[in-house]
Amino acid sequence: MHFVRSTRRFLEAAAGLLYPPHCAVCEAPLGSREIAVCRSCRRAFVRLTGSRCAVCSQPYSGALLTPFRCMNCDDRELFFDFATAAYRSRGAVRGVIHRFKYHRQFHLRHLLARMLAEGFRDPRCLEAGIDAIVPVPLHPARFREREFNQAEVLGRLAGARMNVPVEDCLVRRRYTLTQTHFHREERFDNLRDAFEMKAGRKIAGRRVAIVDDVLTTGSTADACARTLREAGASAVIVITVARG
Repeated sequence: MHFVRSTRRFLEAAAGLLYPPHCAVCEAPLGSREIAVCRSCRRAFVRLTGSRCAVCSQPYSGALLTPFRCMNCDDRELFFDFATAAYRSRGAVRGVIHRFKYHRQFHLRHLLARMLAEGFRDPRCLEAGIDAIVPVPLHPARFREREFNQAEVLGRLAGARMNVPVEDCLVRRRYTLTQTHFHREERFDNLRDAFEMKAGRKIAGRRVAIVDDVLTTGSTADACARTLREAGASAVIVITVARG
């Protein structure tokens, strides 16, 4: 398996030398200073700005004068302090994430890690301080199928950029069905008791950031946050590349 992966990466690198790079979204030739996506498509990336839920960052169209909790968060006790992202999972952003995650376009990791790192610049993150990054883990069966954990790959690259260490301290002990087709309550039920701490790992008293590619209902992040809280984490923040 290691030989196959190494060979694939060698061939991808060789192809990059033989053929001019193209935009991962529109396939137009890239300029010398463009990385993975052309300027035109980058301008189409939807940023997460304006009014939003104080907990999950769900955007809100109206003007807010006081902190606002959306319907998804207001009736539920969540185990993370807040979730943030710099982008919306829409259009070109969603396309880049899917190409990396499902189509193994591994060269997109550097762009997505930069986008993830932007979330760390949220004033609330800077105020709270982050001691460690904790990637959302994959179940071993899902890892064998995908061959990599997108959260860990992006978390390590973003951590290097932000000078924050990665603590790979969670394990997914129960295989769960994909969340895509579940409604909100079903997503939380599907992930109940799905995560646990790895043996010998300690997180007590530390301020941690759970990282992943996209946050939708927050059910996966909340299940991870619960495990970290029970292990003694003093603060749990969720940072993703994009908000669904």
